[in-house]
Amino acid sequence: MHSINAQIANELGVPNQSVAAAVALLDEGATVPFIARYRKEATGSLDDTQLRTLAERLDYLRELNERRCSILASIEEQGKLTSELKQAILQADTKTRLEDLYLPYKKKRRTKGQIALEAGLGDLADALLGQPDLSPEQEAERFVQADSDFKDVKSVLEGAKYILMERFAEDAELLERLRTMLRADALLSARVIKGKEQEGAKFTDYFAHDEPYRSVPSHRALAIFRGRNEGILNASLTLGDPESKIHPCEIVIAEHFNIRQQGRAADAWLAEVVRWTWRIKLSTHLETDLFSNLREQAETEAIQVFARNLHDLLLAAPAGPRRTLAIDPGLRTGCKIAVIDETGKLLATDTIYPHVPQNKWQDSLVTLAKLCTEHQVELIAIGNGTGSRESDRLAAELVKALPKLKMQKIMVSEAGASVYSASELAAHEFPDLDVSLRGAVSIARRLQDPLAELVKIDPKAIGVGQYQHDVSQVQLARSLDAVVEDCVNAVGVDVNTASAALLARISGLNSTLAKNIVAFRDEHGSFNSRQQLKKVPRLGEKTFELAAGFLRVMNGSNPLDASAVHPETYPVVERIAQSTERDIRSLIGDSAFLQRLDPKNYTDDTFGLPTVIDILAELDKPGRDPRPEFKTASFQDGVEHLKDLELGMVLEGVVTNVTNFGAFVDIGVHQDGLVHISALSDSFIKDPHAAVKAGDIVKVKVMEVDIPRARIALTMRMSDTPGQTKPERSTTPRTQSSHVRKERTATSNTGAGTMAALFANARQIKKN
Repeated sequence: MHSINAQIANELGVPNQSVAAAVALLDEGATVPFIARYRKEATGSLDDTQLRTLAERLDYLRELNERRCSILASIEEQGKLTSELKQAILQADTKTRLEDLYLPYKKKRRTKGQIALEAGLGDLADALLGQPDLSPEQEAERFVQADSDFKDVKSVLEGAKYILMERFAEDAELLERLRTMLRADALLSARVIKGKEQEGAKFTDYFAHDEPYRSVPSHRALAIFRGRNEGILNASLTLGDPESKIHPCEIVIAEHFNIRQQGRAADAWLAEVVRWTWRIKLSTHLETDLFSNLREQAETEAIQVFARNLHDLLLAAPAGPRRTLAIDPGLRTGCKIAVIDETGKLLATDTIYPHVPQNKWQDSLVTLAKLCTEHQVELIAIGNGTGSRESDRLAAELVKALPKLKMQKIMVSEAGASVYSASELAAHEFPDLDVSLRGAVSIARRLQDPLAELVKIDPKAIGVGQYQHDVSQVQLARSLDAVVEDCVNAVGVDVNTASAALLARISGLNSTLAKNIVAFRDEHGSFNSRQQLKKVPRLGEKTFELAAGFLRVMNGSNPLDASAVHPETYPVVERIAQSTERDIRSLIGDSAFLQRLDPKNYTDDTFGLPTVIDILAELDKPGRDPRPEFKTASFQDGVEHLKDLELGMVLEGVVTNVTNFGAFVDIGVHQDGLVHISALSDSFIKDPHAAVKAGDIVKVKVMEVDIPRARIALTMRMSDTPGQTKPERSTTPRTQSSHVRKERTATSNTGAGTMAALFANARQIKKN
């Protein structure tokens, strides 16, 4: 058994010492963002993605090790731990393998096989398995016990059969062989439950569906499992011809225990043992096992998709500190209006009724014009919900009417705004503000700074997932929290303006410390330096170490406090300043001068080359924001509803969600269109993220519009023509491959008969 650190190092392809250093730092309480940014010398510059994987594997392998020790102790206590078994347990590299090895020694309820063993039928089972020439009936007569459950030959043979069945079903090597075979050759089959066709119309694609288990993509696996959970579909693993009397897995079981059909007295009885072992003991167990494994893999992939989309959304370009008016569209209940200043502070609210049924268009324009003029509004944020395109027209008219303000209108996703509005955080921020108006404030703020506002919302409410309700909610929450933490720390926050929700995501901080920082700020005024943070209640030296580099103090007493240079490395900057005879303030931003410096001249025993290189880069552009430049999409005038779409129409839109099968694009008609993975690029791509990410502005062509089902098919390949025959979209077959059909035919032609024919067929399948 390799050490945990060595195993992780091998999996990541990095040096052992890098993993050992990272593990030690994690065990000391260091966060991933802190290690990735400020401990590069120790870890060999492992990035946050590598460190997240390392942390996950570390947890898994430590749990595996704990279970391994528990199993070894249990078997040793039973006096059954052989050197071979101990070696196998020590080498087990998955929890499944470990549990397979432990299965025969696991305490379980009294079984039919155990009852038979207690009655002394083990010798009979061993004899018939080892000497198939023996007559089962004649041998069984010697074990008949008139005053027990085994009072005749039939019951004795039944008991011996259960002994072998349980022995076969608990053989770890056999289980591994069968799993390997099923993974490689089985089909995942889905069938509609009779009478559920209409109720389960959304699962139509899976009413008669077969595809190789080994290549089922995560979104199809989760769709099938959802259909099964909703009582619409039956799902199973199939191998060979379902009509055949002998299953291919029975061949493997027979071969594993050297059972052959040679016309001997016990051969037929042993064949029955094999058949019952598969059909009673192993088929359901292994199917459940493999389904569980498939679901786990599908969930992991779906969570990765969600995490990647969330990352892209959180790091979307901010419009910046500009006065913003937000319109949260509505029809009957009116449009909610909020105006905020450059820092996100609420200045004014109102409600207007420009749309049906009240149609107070001119009155609404007057109200908006007054607000924009009074507060010198620069941006108009329009929520993309019901009534958004109508409100967009209203905003366009407003912009035209007030040219001196040079306002810009932008459509903003309002996903999760209602969740924020009703939250405890929103109630604390705006205790006297109506819930509906809080949503407008959120829309305005998320245009100014998406990251700062979206951290206030449960990531699951933002709506960029793939089958997010079908996956482990604990694992999903853990993964999304890690994404939020990485994004917030990648950008850094202004400690004097950040909300408690944003501060809580900083390395080393939690909600209590974040609230303490805000309370201290409210009581004592703005922080003038990072060192002042140590005066915040419960913010100790360790927390300061983890958090300080990600907290910015703008216009403070020390210019380095506004950068990502960590306070522990300020002596390095001072040494650079002294050796170059420059003031620190004059160094900052002097790119030409900084680029002439050799980082090697400023390293020491504590801070190596990676840290000095980072310091010089930060001095060049202090507090630089890794997010892209702010851009907006322009929706086409007159295209506001599904009925306005025409085939072949080329439109501009915003990517709202990226899944394994394609990307969803908002084109301004209240229903996102789908660009299938096959239509994202002129060249073949395996991953949609290779072509687009959430927040991208793209040009698309309308290929198909299904108004009854509210579906829009789009393409990013401008050469595509609507109505032309579409190429096969999936590289994974949805129906049986020719190989599988051949396999089934071969199996069905073997006849009901002999085990020898079955073995011959197995060899033929292997050749195919």
